[in-house]
Amino acid sequence: MTNLSSPLSIAVAQSHVTADVQTNGRHIRALMQRASDKGARLIQFTECALSGRARNHINNWHRVDWDVIDTELAETAALARKLKLWTVVGCNHRLPPPSEPHNSLYVISDKGVLITRYDKRLCASDGSSLWYTPGSSSTTFVVDGYRFGCALSTEVHYPELFAAYERLSADVVLLSSYSDEAIFAIEAQAHAAINALWVGLATAVETSHGLPGGIIGPDGNFLGRNRRRMASVVIATIDRDSPEYTRVHNRTRLRNRANQQSSQLL
Repeated sequence: MTNLSSPLSIAVAQSHVTADVQTNGRHIRALMQRASDKGARLIQFTECALSGRARNHINNWHRVDWDVIDTELAETAALARKLKLWTVVGCNHRLPPPSEPHNSLYVISDKGVLITRYDKRLCASDGSSLWYTPGSSSTTFVVDGYRFGCALSTEVHYPELFAAYERLSADVVLLSSYSDEAIFAIEAQAHAAINALWVGLATAVETSHGLPGGIIGPDGNFLGRNRRRMASVVIATIDRDSPEYTRVHNRTRLRNRANQQSSQLL
């Protein structure tokens, strides 16, 4: 884990996701303003929150107006700069033909700069490999001394991804998913507890009847959840100085060390 820092307030947005990119953009920016008003330093949105998702909102890549996506992304970055709010937003990322786009998370700093991008790596498990080009690497970035990792959708089914982020000294993993499967939350809670991570679970209003979003603490319990079927922002404070975190982290570190030793005996 990274060195101790002051507490950090993060927000998870549960936004409407539609086939209309401009509508998505306006809704994203309204929730950014709401989160900023509540004191958040970072806000996380769901998978494909800006662009819409292949199969759900897009049935032909040739019909996508990428210029509109670029414009909405620029306006979102401008608001991030104005609000001094780190913004992580799901969006399709165009690649040169004939490659299919990436399913990505854009990380925009509080200065309005796109500093990195995470591309979903494990696409085959849900059939999205027919629509998306897989990414190739993990992504981390640091906000006020806290290290964040990123994951998308069905990658929640792969414990090794979360274990790898723990080894990369991540404090938080931002998991964004356009899914209505309740098991995703259960798996995310397990990954949080096993690796002593905070996990942001960002979903969409349209899927929240089965999977509302929220923020999970390193003990595996939800610190707050979005309401089902409603656009909302949930905020939690993460703090490595808290006695609860120290207890969970030390226990997890000892357990993981024991697991490594036992695996060497097998």
